[in-house]
Amino acid sequence: NCLAPIAKVLHESFGILSGLMTTVHAYTNDQRLQDLAHDDAYRARAAGVNIIPSSTGAAKAVGEVLPDLKGKLTGIALRVPVVTGSVVDLTANLRDEVTKEQVNAAMKAASVKALKDGGLQGILGYSTDPLVSSDIVHDPRSSIFVPDWTIVLGDKGKFVKVMSWYDNEWGYSSRTADLVVMLGKLL
Repeated sequence: NCLAPIAKVLHESFGILSGLMTTVHAYTNDQRLQDLAHDDAYRARAAGVNIIPSSTGAAKAVGEVLPDLKGKLTGIALRVPVVTGSVVDLTANLRDEVTKEQVNAAMKAASVKALKDGGLQGILGYSTDPLVSSDIVHDPRSSIFVPDWTIVLGDKGKFVKVMSWYDNEWGYSSRTADLVVMLGKLL
């Protein structure tokens, strides 16, 4: 889940009161390549040539792993005609006033701090490169934060937008592999 790392950092650093997320998501094998019948009328449309509004469980899932955020986040997905490479756009109302620099510094610090020390190294990336969707294909991290896209309403404010890339297949598979290794150590 690409949303969880950036939501965790924002919440632990500045307190999320509420948030709306949009994931601009590569199409998946549940979608049709041509307009055909499907239980979901939106997903019945041709995936390779349309931007398709869809539901997402990402925000709800964050509430399950970060209980303080349960019920505070919601969102939608836009399925787009790329094979892989997706991006999460999170707009949040924060408890604390912040600057763009403070938000970016918190994300950078979490991205380099080891997991055992409470950081998100290997899960959350931080990139100043001008990334596009194909640049993050096969990136094992769940979330690759790009500081250039951070927006704070006003010079210092409580209304913030952050964005983070992810490979919707590879990042998930990497976390599944991490879980298997962790479970193996318990046996």
